Amino acid sequence: MSVLVAYVDGGSLGNPGPSGIGVVIDRPEGAPIRISKWIGHQDNNVAEYIALLEALQCALNLQAKVLHVYSDSEVVVRQMRGEYACRSPRLYSLHWICRKLARSLSFSINHVPRASNAEANRLANAAARQQGS
Repeated sequence: MSVLVAYVDGGSLGNPGPSGIGVVIDRPEGAPIRISKWIGHQDNNVAEYIALLEALQCALNLQAKVLHVYSDSEVVVRQMRGEYACRSPRLYSLHWICRKLARSLSFSINHVPRASNAEANRLANAAARQQGS
């Protein structure tokens, strides 16, 4: 397994509120991987970073060499690209971990409109609605 493409999204019902993540990973061999997880009460940006972290961990577990990520979170994309500084204490540790894991791969991250991230968004919303049940 070498090249993976991931669509990631995190969302909260309220900000903060019940939160979930959605990740869709397309891979050359086999069906796409779909992840939908409840992550407790978080804010939107934390949920977005946790979704990215999930994609990175999955790619490394699959021994991928390349990971291309698409997210509708401009904040996460620009911080991961180094275009925005990460000054938020609540995001800094998640940002740092994601950057560290990304260095193990040939990694890229790009912004996409929400409409182009519909499946990950649906998975994140479904997880947030289940509220841990």
